[in-house]
Amino acid sequence: MKKEIIQKQLNDLHQEVITIREHIHKNPELSFEEYETSKFIQSKLAEFGIHFQVIGKTGITGTIQPKGAVKKWIALRADIDALPILEETNAPYQSTKKGVMHACGHDVHTAMLLGTLKFIQQNIDSLEVGVKFIFQPGEEKLPGGASMLIAEGVLENPKVDEIYALHVFPELEAGAVGLKGGMYMASCDEIYMTIHGKGGHGAMPHQNIDPILITAHIITGLQQVISRNCNPAIPAVLSFGKIEGLGATNIIPNKVELAGTFRTMNEEWRAEAHHLIKKQATFIANGMGAKIDVNIVKGYPFLKNDEALTELTKQKLVKYFGENAVIDLPIRMTGEDFAFYGQQIPSTFIRIGTKNEKKGIVYPVHHSKFDIDSNALVVGMETFINIVFQKI
Repeated sequence: MKKEIIQKQLNDLHQEVITIREHIHKNPELSFEEYETSKFIQSKLAEFGIHFQVIGKTGITGTIQPKGAVKKWIALRADIDALPILEETNAPYQSTKKGVMHACGHDVHTAMLLGTLKFIQQNIDSLEVGVKFIFQPGEEKLPGGASMLIAEGVLENPKVDEIYALHVFPELEAGAVGLKGGMYMASCDEIYMTIHGKGGHGAMPHQNIDPILITAHIITGLQQVISRNCNPAIPAVLSFGKIEGLGATNIIPNKVELAGTFRTMNEEWRAEAHHLIKKQATFIANGMGAKIDVNIVKGYPFLKNDEALTELTKQKLVKYFGENAVIDLPIRMTGEDFAFYGQQIPSTFIRIGTKNEKKGIVYPVHHSKFDIDSNALVVGMETFINIVFQKI
Protein backbone atom coordinates (compact mmCIF):
# COMPACT_ATOMS: atom_id res chain seq x y z
CA MET A 1 0.00 0.00 0.00
CA LYS A 2 1.41 3.37 -1.03
CA LYS A 3 2.58 5.79 1.63
CA GLU A 4 0.52 8.64 0.20
CA ILE A 5 -2.68 6.60 0.53
CA ILE A 6 -1.92 5.70 4.15
CA GLN A 7 -1.05 9.27 5.07
CA LYS A 8 -4.13 10.74 3.42
CA GLN A 9 -6.48 8.37 5.20
CA LEU A 10 -4.73 8.82 8.54
CA ASN A 11 -4.84 12.57 8.15
CA ASP A 12 -8.63 12.25 7.91
CA LEU A 13 -8.67 9.84 10.87
CA HIS A 14 -6.24 11.68 13.15
CA GLN A 15 -8.69 13.95 14.96
CA GLU A 16 -11.08 11.07 15.61
CA VAL A 17 -8.27 9.08 17.21
CA ILE A 18 -7.20 12.09 19.31
CA THR A 19 -10.79 12.35 20.55
CA ILE A 20 -10.83 8.64 21.40
CA ARG A 21 -7.57 8.93 23.30
CA GLU A 22 -8.72 11.99 25.23
CA HIS A 23 -12.00 10.32 26.22
CA ILE A 24 -10.17 7.28 27.57
CA HIS A 25 -7.62 9.51 29.30
CA LYS A 26 -10.35 11.47 31.08
CA ASN A 27 -11.99 8.27 32.29
CA PRO A 28 -9.19 5.96 33.51
CA GLU A 29 -9.82 2.68 35.33
CA LEU A 30 -7.44 0.55 37.36
CA SER A 31 -6.33 -2.96 36.44
CA PHE A 32 -9.13 -5.51 36.08
CA GLU A 33 -11.70 -2.75 36.77
CA GLU A 34 -11.87 -1.42 33.20
CA TYR A 35 -15.60 -1.97 32.72
CA GLU A 36 -16.51 1.43 31.27
CA THR A 37 -13.34 1.51 29.18
CA SER A 38 -14.30 -1.89 27.76
CA LYS A 39 -17.84 -0.69 26.97
CA PHE A 40 -16.41 2.35 25.17
CA ILE A 41 -14.08 0.21 23.06
CA GLN A 42 -16.96 -2.11 22.22
CA SER A 43 -19.07 0.84 21.12
CA LYS A 44 -16.34 2.05 18.76
CA LEU A 45 -15.83 -1.41 17.26
CA ALA A 46 -19.57 -1.72 16.68
CA GLU A 47 -19.56 1.72 15.06
CA PHE A 48 -16.73 0.59 12.75
CA GLY A 49 -18.67 -2.58 11.82
CA ILE A 50 -16.07 -4.87 13.40
CA HIS A 51 -17.20 -8.05 15.15
CA PHE A 52 -15.78 -8.75 18.60
CA GLN A 53 -16.28 -10.70 21.79
CA VAL A 54 -15.58 -10.01 25.45
CA ILE A 55 -12.88 -12.13 27.10
CA GLY A 56 -11.75 -12.07 30.72
CA LYS A 57 -14.61 -9.79 31.89
CA THR A 58 -13.12 -6.56 30.52
CA GLY A 59 -10.90 -7.76 27.69
CA ILE A 60 -12.01 -7.66 24.06
CA THR A 61 -10.88 -9.70 21.09
CA GLY A 62 -12.03 -10.24 17.53
CA THR A 63 -10.85 -10.74 13.98
CA ILE A 64 -10.80 -9.02 10.61
CA GLN A 65 -10.49 -11.56 7.83
CA PRO A 66 -9.37 -10.84 4.26
CA LYS A 67 -11.76 -11.59 1.41
CA GLY A 68 -9.31 -14.09 -0.06
CA ALA A 69 -7.36 -16.94 1.50
CA VAL A 70 -5.72 -16.17 4.84
CA LYS A 71 -1.93 -16.38 4.45
CA LYS A 72 -1.35 -16.17 8.22
CA TRP A 73 -2.93 -14.76 11.36
CA ILE A 74 -1.27 -11.88 13.17
CA ALA A 75 -2.37 -10.35 16.45
CA LEU A 76 -2.24 -6.69 17.45
CA ARG A 77 -2.47 -6.02 21.19
CA ALA A 78 -3.22 -2.90 23.25
CA ASP A 79 -3.47 -2.72 27.05
CA ILE A 80 -6.32 -0.70 28.58
CA ASP A 81 -5.71 -0.21 32.32
CA ALA A 82 -4.52 2.90 34.19
CA LEU A 83 -2.36 3.55 37.27
CA PRO A 84 -3.06 4.78 40.83
CA ILE A 85 -1.44 8.19 40.25
CA LEU A 86 -2.80 11.71 40.87
CA GLU A 87 -2.60 13.53 37.54
CA GLU A 88 -0.98 16.99 37.40
CA THR A 89 -0.95 17.80 33.68
CA ASN A 90 -3.77 20.38 33.82
CA ALA A 91 -4.65 19.29 30.29
CA PRO A 92 -8.28 19.81 29.18
CA TYR A 93 -8.55 16.01 29.04
CA GLN A 94 -7.01 15.50 32.50
CA SER A 95 -8.33 12.54 34.49
CA THR A 96 -11.72 13.09 36.08
CA LYS A 97 -10.98 10.38 38.65
CA LYS A 98 -8.81 11.63 41.49
CA GLY A 99 -5.81 9.38 42.05
CA VAL A 100 -6.24 7.39 38.82
CA MET A 101 -4.33 8.29 35.67
CA HIS A 102 -3.27 6.90 32.32
CA ALA A 103 0.36 7.62 33.15
CA CYS A 104 1.74 4.70 31.15
CA GLY A 105 0.06 5.50 27.86
CA HIS A 106 -2.43 2.64 27.69
CA ASP A 107 -5.03 5.15 26.52
CA VAL A 108 -2.68 5.93 23.65
CA HIS A 109 -2.17 2.26 22.80
CA THR A 110 -5.91 1.67 22.77
CA ALA A 111 -6.61 4.69 20.57
CA MET A 112 -3.87 3.70 18.11
CA LEU A 113 -5.25 0.17 17.81
CA LEU A 114 -8.84 1.37 17.35
CA GLY A 115 -7.70 3.76 14.62
CA THR A 116 -5.71 0.98 12.97
CA LEU A 117 -8.68 -1.36 12.99
CA LYS A 118 -10.90 1.25 11.37
CA PHE A 119 -8.24 1.75 8.67
CA ILE A 120 -7.97 -2.02 8.08
CA GLN A 121 -11.75 -2.34 7.83
CA GLN A 122 -11.85 0.48 5.29
CA ASN A 123 -9.08 -1.17 3.24
CA ILE A 124 -10.16 -4.78 3.56
CA ASP A 125 -9.89 -5.30 -0.21
CA SER A 126 -6.09 -4.94 0.14
CA LEU A 127 -5.86 -7.22 3.19
CA GLU A 128 -4.04 -10.53 2.71
CA VAL A 129 -3.49 -11.62 6.32
CA GLY A 130 -5.97 -12.33 9.06
CA VAL A 131 -5.86 -9.81 11.90
CA LYS A 132 -6.81 -10.70 15.46
CA PHE A 133 -7.03 -7.76 17.84
CA ILE A 134 -6.64 -7.91 21.60
CA PHE A 135 -7.63 -5.15 24.02
CA GLN A 136 -6.09 -6.49 27.19
CA PRO A 137 -6.90 -5.64 30.82
CA GLY A 138 -4.58 -5.65 33.78
CA GLU A 139 -1.10 -5.13 32.35
CA GLU A 140 -0.06 -3.18 35.44
CA LYS A 141 -1.04 -5.77 38.04
CA LEU A 142 -0.07 -9.36 38.73
CA PRO A 143 -0.78 -11.96 37.49
CA GLY A 144 -1.08 -9.81 34.36
CA GLY A 145 -3.96 -9.76 31.92
CA ALA A 146 -1.84 -11.37 29.20
CA SER A 147 -1.38 -14.62 31.14
CA MET A 148 -5.11 -14.74 31.92
CA LEU A 149 -6.22 -14.16 28.32
CA ILE A 150 -3.77 -16.77 27.04
CA ALA A 151 -5.25 -19.26 29.51
CA GLU A 152 -8.70 -18.40 28.10
CA GLY A 153 -7.51 -19.17 24.56
CA VAL A 154 -7.02 -15.70 23.09
CA LEU A 155 -4.25 -17.00 20.79
CA GLU A 156 -6.46 -19.82 19.46
CA ASN A 157 -9.49 -20.10 17.15
CA PRO A 158 -7.99 -18.93 14.89
CA LYS A 159 -4.49 -19.85 15.96
CA VAL A 160 -2.24 -16.79 15.89
CA ASP A 161 1.11 -17.04 14.09
CA GLU A 162 2.72 -13.86 15.42
CA ILE A 163 1.87 -10.95 17.72
CA TYR A 164 2.82 -7.26 17.97
CA ALA A 165 2.37 -4.48 20.51
CA LEU A 166 3.22 -0.79 20.62
CA HIS A 167 4.24 1.18 23.71
CA VAL A 168 4.75 4.90 24.25
CA PHE A 169 8.38 5.91 24.76
CA PRO A 170 9.10 9.43 26.11
CA GLU A 171 12.83 8.94 25.56
CA LEU A 172 12.31 9.24 21.80
CA GLU A 173 11.00 12.27 19.92
CA ALA A 174 7.55 11.94 18.40
CA GLY A 175 8.06 10.65 14.87
CA ALA A 176 10.62 8.03 15.84
CA VAL A 177 10.11 4.35 16.52
CA GLY A 178 12.41 1.95 18.35
CA LEU A 179 12.84 -1.78 18.62
CA LYS A 180 15.35 -4.48 19.55
CA GLY A 181 15.55 -8.10 18.51
CA GLY A 182 16.25 -10.75 21.14
CA MET A 183 16.34 -10.07 24.86
CA TYR A 184 14.83 -6.68 25.57
CA MET A 185 13.12 -6.37 28.96
CA ALA A 186 13.58 -8.02 32.33
CA SER A 187 11.51 -10.40 34.41
CA CYS A 188 10.06 -8.57 37.40
CA ASP A 189 9.34 -10.07 40.81
CA GLU A 190 7.90 -8.41 43.90
CA ILE A 191 9.58 -8.77 47.31
CA TYR A 192 7.72 -8.29 50.57
CA MET A 193 9.36 -8.58 54.01
CA THR A 194 8.13 -7.99 57.53
CA ILE A 195 10.86 -7.64 60.16
CA HIS A 196 9.52 -8.39 63.65
CA GLY A 197 11.55 -6.81 66.46
CA LYS A 198 10.78 -5.42 69.89
CA GLY A 199 9.78 -1.79 70.13
CA GLY A 200 10.40 0.68 72.89
CA HIS A 201 11.94 4.02 73.81
CA GLY A 202 14.49 5.39 71.36
CA ALA A 203 16.66 6.57 74.26
CA MET A 204 17.07 2.99 75.52
CA PRO A 205 17.83 0.93 72.42
CA HIS A 206 19.62 -1.73 74.50
CA GLN A 207 16.21 -2.82 75.77
CA ASN A 208 14.79 -3.25 72.27
CA ILE A 209 15.31 -5.25 69.12
CA ASP A 210 15.37 -2.43 66.60
CA PRO A 211 13.67 -3.51 63.34
CA ILE A 212 14.61 -0.25 61.61
CA LEU A 213 18.33 -0.81 62.16
CA ILE A 214 17.95 -4.45 61.16
CA THR A 215 16.11 -3.43 58.01
CA ALA A 216 18.95 -1.07 57.10
CA HIS A 217 21.40 -3.98 57.41
CA ILE A 218 19.15 -6.18 55.26
CA ILE A 219 18.88 -3.57 52.49
CA THR A 220 22.64 -3.07 52.44
CA GLY A 221 23.48 -6.75 52.81
CA LEU A 222 21.16 -7.90 50.04
CA GLN A 223 23.04 -5.84 47.47
CA GLN A 224 25.74 -8.49 47.81
CA VAL A 225 23.31 -10.97 46.30
CA ILE A 226 23.86 -9.11 43.03
CA SER A 227 27.45 -7.91 43.33
CA ARG A 228 28.97 -11.11 44.74
CA ASN A 229 26.82 -13.88 43.26
CA CYS A 230 25.51 -12.83 39.86
CA ASN A 231 27.52 -13.43 36.70
CA PRO A 232 28.39 -9.92 35.43
CA ALA A 233 27.14 -10.94 31.99
CA ILE A 234 23.59 -11.32 33.34
CA PRO A 235 21.68 -8.05 33.85
CA ALA A 236 20.12 -7.92 37.32
CA VAL A 237 18.62 -5.26 39.58
CA LEU A 238 17.49 -5.40 43.21
CA SER A 239 15.75 -2.29 44.52
CA PHE A 240 13.62 -1.46 47.54
CA GLY A 241 11.04 1.29 47.20
CA LYS A 242 9.03 1.06 50.39
CA ILE A 243 10.02 1.02 54.08
CA GLU A 244 7.32 1.44 56.68
CA GLY A 245 8.16 1.51 60.37
CA LEU A 246 5.48 3.32 62.35
CA GLY A 247 7.64 4.75 65.10
CA ALA A 248 8.66 8.33 65.87
CA THR A 249 11.73 10.35 66.79
CA ASN A 250 11.94 8.60 70.14
CA ILE A 251 9.90 5.46 69.45
CA ILE A 252 11.34 2.26 68.04
CA PRO A 253 8.48 0.30 66.40
CA ASN A 254 7.76 -3.38 66.83
CA LYS A 255 8.02 -4.14 63.14
CA VAL A 256 9.07 -2.77 59.76
CA GLU A 257 7.52 -3.64 56.40
CA LEU A 258 9.83 -3.60 53.41
CA ALA A 259 8.92 -3.93 49.73
CA GLY A 260 11.01 -4.05 46.59
CA THR A 261 11.59 -5.58 43.20
CA PHE A 262 14.05 -8.04 41.69
CA ARG A 263 14.64 -8.08 37.93
CA THR A 264 16.84 -10.12 35.67
CA MET A 265 17.11 -11.81 32.26
CA ASN A 266 18.07 -15.37 33.16
CA GLU A 267 15.65 -17.93 34.63
CA GLU A 268 18.31 -20.05 36.41
CA TRP A 269 19.77 -17.00 38.10
CA ARG A 270 16.28 -15.74 38.88
CA ALA A 271 15.51 -18.89 40.89
CA GLU A 272 18.91 -18.84 42.61
CA ALA A 273 18.54 -15.17 43.53
CA HIS A 274 15.16 -15.80 45.13
CA HIS A 275 16.78 -18.44 47.34
CA LEU A 276 19.72 -16.18 48.23
CA ILE A 277 17.50 -13.19 49.05
CA LYS A 278 15.43 -15.24 51.48
CA LYS A 279 18.49 -16.90 52.99
CA GLN A 280 20.48 -13.69 53.45
CA ALA A 281 17.58 -11.65 54.84
CA THR A 282 16.67 -14.39 57.30
CA PHE A 283 20.29 -14.78 58.41
CA ILE A 284 20.68 -11.04 59.07
CA ALA A 285 17.37 -10.71 60.90
CA ASN A 286 17.86 -13.79 63.05
CA GLY A 287 21.46 -12.87 63.77
CA MET A 288 20.31 -9.55 65.20
CA GLY A 289 17.57 -11.08 67.31
CA ALA A 290 14.56 -10.48 65.07
CA LYS A 291 12.18 -12.67 63.14
CA ILE A 292 11.33 -12.13 59.50
CA ASP A 293 8.65 -13.10 56.99
CA VAL A 294 9.82 -13.10 53.38
CA ASN A 295 7.43 -13.40 50.45
CA ILE A 296 8.71 -13.22 46.88
CA VAL A 297 5.90 -13.02 44.33
CA LYS A 298 7.03 -14.26 40.93
CA GLY A 299 5.96 -11.75 38.32
CA TYR A 300 6.27 -11.39 34.56
CA PRO A 301 8.95 -13.28 32.63
CA PHE A 302 11.64 -11.50 30.64
CA LEU A 303 10.55 -10.13 27.27
CA LYS A 304 12.38 -11.54 24.29
CA ASN A 305 11.53 -10.26 20.83
CA ASP A 306 11.74 -12.85 18.08
CA GLU A 307 14.92 -12.02 16.17
CA ALA A 308 13.68 -12.82 12.66
CA LEU A 309 10.26 -11.21 13.14
CA THR A 310 11.79 -8.07 14.65
CA GLU A 311 14.31 -7.76 11.81
CA LEU A 312 11.52 -8.08 9.24
CA THR A 313 9.49 -5.46 11.12
CA LYS A 314 12.50 -3.15 11.22
CA GLN A 315 12.93 -3.46 7.44
CA LYS A 316 9.28 -2.53 6.93
CA LEU A 317 9.55 0.50 9.21
CA VAL A 318 12.82 1.70 7.67
CA LYS A 319 11.27 1.44 4.22
CA TYR A 320 8.31 3.57 5.33
CA PHE A 321 9.76 6.04 7.87
CA GLY A 322 13.40 6.18 6.74
CA GLU A 323 16.48 4.84 8.45
CA ASN A 324 17.00 7.83 10.77
CA ALA A 325 13.55 7.45 12.30
CA VAL A 326 13.98 3.79 13.29
CA ILE A 327 16.13 3.45 16.40
CA ASP A 328 17.96 0.37 17.71
CA LEU A 329 17.17 0.19 21.41
CA PRO A 330 19.30 -1.14 24.28
CA ILE A 331 18.00 -3.64 26.82
CA ARG A 332 16.08 -2.19 29.76
CA MET A 333 15.21 -3.50 33.19
CA THR A 334 11.55 -2.53 33.15
CA GLY A 335 8.99 -5.31 32.83
CA GLU A 336 5.95 -5.92 30.64
CA ASP A 337 3.35 -8.69 30.64
CA PHE A 338 3.46 -8.81 26.82
CA ALA A 339 6.34 -11.18 27.58
CA PHE A 340 3.79 -13.94 28.22
CA TYR A 341 2.73 -13.85 24.57
CA GLY A 342 6.34 -14.18 23.46
CA GLN A 343 6.59 -17.46 25.36
CA GLN A 344 3.83 -18.85 23.14
CA ILE A 345 4.45 -17.44 19.64
CA PRO A 346 6.90 -15.14 17.82
CA SER A 347 6.42 -11.58 19.07
CA THR A 348 7.72 -8.05 18.62
CA PHE A 349 7.31 -5.17 21.07
CA ILE A 350 7.80 -1.75 19.47
CA ARG A 351 8.38 1.67 21.05
CA ILE A 352 6.67 4.81 19.72
CA GLY A 353 8.38 8.13 20.45
CA THR A 354 6.14 10.65 22.27
CA LYS A 355 8.49 13.47 23.36
CA ASN A 356 8.24 17.08 22.21
CA GLU A 357 10.53 19.39 24.20
CA LYS A 358 9.15 22.55 22.57
CA LYS A 359 5.71 21.69 23.96
CA GLY A 360 7.10 20.66 27.33
CA ILE A 361 6.18 17.02 26.73
CA VAL A 362 9.21 15.49 28.40
CA TYR A 363 8.00 13.55 31.44
CA PRO A 364 8.54 9.78 31.75
CA VAL A 365 5.84 7.17 32.06
CA HIS A 366 4.42 6.68 35.58
CA HIS A 367 4.88 10.41 36.19
CA SER A 368 2.00 12.65 37.24
CA LYS A 369 2.73 15.01 34.32
CA PHE A 370 3.17 12.38 31.62
CA ASP A 371 1.61 13.30 28.26
CA ILE A 372 2.27 12.76 24.57
CA ASP A 373 2.66 14.69 21.34
CA SER A 374 -0.54 13.71 19.52
CA ASN A 375 1.44 13.14 16.31
CA ALA A 376 2.65 9.93 17.97
CA LEU A 377 -0.85 8.53 17.45
CA VAL A 378 -0.35 8.68 13.69
CA VAL A 379 3.10 7.09 13.91
CA GLY A 380 1.67 4.24 15.97
CA MET A 381 -1.09 3.60 13.45
CA GLU A 382 1.39 3.80 10.56
CA THR A 383 3.52 1.20 12.37
CA PHE A 384 0.66 -1.26 12.79
CA ILE A 385 -0.56 -0.63 9.23
CA ASN A 386 2.86 -1.35 7.75
CA ILE A 387 3.11 -4.56 9.76
CA VAL A 388 -0.24 -5.66 8.35
CA PHE A 389 -0.06 -4.47 4.73
CA GLN A 390 3.55 -3.97 3.67
CA LYS A 391 5.37 -6.72 1.79
CA ILE A 392 9.14 -7.18 1.99
